[in-house]
Amino acid sequence: MQRRLYTGNDPRRAHSIEELRAMAARRVPNFCFEYVEGGSEQEATLQRNRDVFSEIAFKPRSLVDVSKRDIGITLFGRRSAAPFMIGPTGFSGLLSREGDIAMASAAAAAGIPFILSNASTVPLERVIELAGGRVWMQVYMYRTRDFVAKLADRAHRAGVEALVVTTDSAIYGKREWDLRNYARPLKLDLRNALDVLAHPRWMMDVLWPHGMPRFANLGDLLPPGQDSVRGAASALAKELDPSLSWDDIRWLRDLWPGRLIVKGLLHPDDAARAVALGADGIVLSNHGGRQLDGAVSAMDVLPEVVDVVKGRLAVMLDGGFRRGSDIVKAMALGADAVLVGRATTWGLAAGGRSGADRAIEILMTEVDRVIGLLGCSSIQALDHQYVQWTPRALRQTSHGVTPSGHQSVLEAEWQ
Repeated sequence: MQRRLYTGNDPRRAHSIEELRAMAARRVPNFCFEYVEGGSEQEATLQRNRDVFSEIAFKPRSLVDVSKRDIGITLFGRRSAAPFMIGPTGFSGLLSREGDIAMASAAAAAGIPFILSNASTVPLERVIELAGGRVWMQVYMYRTRDFVAKLADRAHRAGVEALVVTTDSAIYGKREWDLRNYARPLKLDLRNALDVLAHPRWMMDVLWPHGMPRFANLGDLLPPGQDSVRGAASALAKELDPSLSWDDIRWLRDLWPGRLIVKGLLHPDDAARAVALGADGIVLSNHGGRQLDGAVSAMDVLPEVVDVVKGRLAVMLDGGFRRGSDIVKAMALGADAVLVGRATTWGLAAGGRSGADRAIEILMTEVDRVIGLLGCSSIQALDHQYVQWTPRALRQTSHGVTPSGHQSVLEAEWQ
């Protein structure tokens, strides 16, 4: 009999993130699913984000007592129940009614941080009031810096713990598969308009009774009538600032009194620069393969960045994490935490709050099972001795330090 994934609609019966993804594809219209699913141009970076995990293998230890296991971490002096958090994913209200609240509530219930996207459809104050938990907020450095300053002030007054400034979107990437769904900006083509009608359950959840969700935290940044989440990425793209520089990070550091995280770095020199400017953490990221096509994955550069800045700020990363084993590999290579994006977003799209809960539960149980099978009782006790690059990866590696601690020729010459 041919294998197949669960074909029902109950996210509690999903056994993997891939099953939640398949459920999401059935539940939401094509234009919604494609927005979450796709990458830029040929999607080489998107593919690289997944391929890299197959190039890292585990080296388990035997005869170790793992009857008691701890997958929790300490991040910025506070306990987190798992080594991952929900990263910023915009347009969540397009996947489930008030999706930002559902995601934040699921994170709070699980005891992990939640990063609210700048492109959310629920006011940040309402998310914090209703969800509780540790809420961080992602911001873009838009052309209108006064808007950024006002948003930071709102976040501070609302009790946001950290600002996560995204730096890899000064120019908007070309997401071709997403663009093909529209006859023109904000207008779905006929095929996708008809496809919406084929998803009445989604329509009742998301569109009834007020129509298409709108951005709730962008104020006057968008032109009148262009704040709908349907295709509004094109309007947001016009507000991105190609003159973005480290001076802007210094400006935001002086302005913001809380934790400051710089997201979108892929070079160890940039990580060191973030330390010098007083950042509390960085997120190694290629924007989920949605910006520069052909970029390295965050996992490719993680060992070298850790070697440069470990202990001076928190090193986090995202990109392609679908299994607890992926998260464990990142932690073994020195990460302080992992951000998951599509994994929990597919859960939300599959079943709202219950789907987000299930996605987190799947990842947490997988992380717990993997460290037990590795012969390690604590996620924080992991190090490079539990993993190794496969022979193929060692031949092709682009970073200087391998998990076994050996230097490549490139690194030796650089020093």
